[in-house]
Amino acid sequence: MSEQSAVERLRARLRSQRLTIAKRELQVLSREKTIVLALVIQLFVAGFSGFLVVGLVSLYDPGSVEGYGIEAAVTGEASDEMLAAMADSDTLSGTEYNSTAAAFVAFDEGRTQAVFDTSRRDGTIEVILTAPEGSIETTLVVAESQEVLRALERQQRTERAASLEVVPLDLPPDRGGNPYFDFTYTVLLPLLVFLPVFISGSIAVDSITEEVDRGTLELLRVAPVSLTQIVDGKALAMIALAPLQAMTWLALLSLNGVGIANGAWLFALATAASVVVVAVAVGISLVAADRRSAQLLFSVGVLLLFAAASFLPGSPANTAALLAIDSATRSTYAAVVGYLVVAAAAAGVARWLAGRVDPNEL
Repeated sequence: MSEQSAVERLRARLRSQRLTIAKRELQVLSREKTIVLALVIQLFVAGFSGFLVVGLVSLYDPGSVEGYGIEAAVTGEASDEMLAAMADSDTLSGTEYNSTAAAFVAFDEGRTQAVFDTSRRDGTIEVILTAPEGSIETTLVVAESQEVLRALERQQRTERAASLEVVPLDLPPDRGGNPYFDFTYTVLLPLLVFLPVFISGSIAVDSITEEVDRGTLELLRVAPVSLTQIVDGKALAMIALAPLQAMTWLALLSLNGVGIANGAWLFALATAASVVVVAVAVGISLVAADRRSAQLLFSVGVLLLFAAASFLPGSPANTAALLAIDSATRSTYAAVVGYLVVAAAAAGVARWLAGRVDPNEL
């Protein structure tokens, strides 16, 4: 009985040491102005997303900007077809010119913002688009022109289908998409979920390498605690910070009228990503104790890791979006479970590596 109680006291003491180190890490972070500023910026983005999303969407999809008109000059053999394709555009309107030279004179004088020079070759329509150079107007013109050219292609496919021996099915109506919905759930939400994960990993690298540079790692081990316990405490603080931060941002999005579903599963996804990234950070810090080298290796490694994960059927960004819009399938939930399994394995490898490294050699 006494031996069992001694083991329990030892386990409680080890847990207490890890929590003490984790608490110390959070206290140090609260005094870092750079980290606090990064948190404030993210808080601002999430808290005022209802206002910011309008401006951000205009950069994400310039064609969604209302109230902006583009006047285009249309010339060439297929001017009628080009003007017909522009008829459904709310932003871009065209005027036919008799010659290419006249169209470019209007363009140079600023009476038009684009020139569509059309021609026919081997039964196809070729269009050469000329847009302003080196301005925000260029982005707007090109984005809207792409939609008009898609409409022209769709129009030609429909007309030429009548000449086929087998009549194909009618094309479904082109309803387009909601740019605000697309941006919020495919760009803004993954950014707010995974950006804290990157920050936590970077802080973990700095935390361990700074202990080595300053020689304070040996002072921590006087406690006495092992290198594994020190790593556990530091990693625990970073792992806990990221998902809590991410869920705070999502809660602020909800207050701004953005519907967020499956909060528990999103928390699990953010936690799994945080564990994996922090484990990578710890492993790199133990292998390359120099701060600059460790940060470079961490940045490149995490970018490659997420780039590889984006090719998976259940990539982290897609999984987060599907969960948030309540369109998750069984494979989506299975992807979250898979990430949790990978996170547990990564944590185990990081702790194993910490147990194999000699602190005196760092």
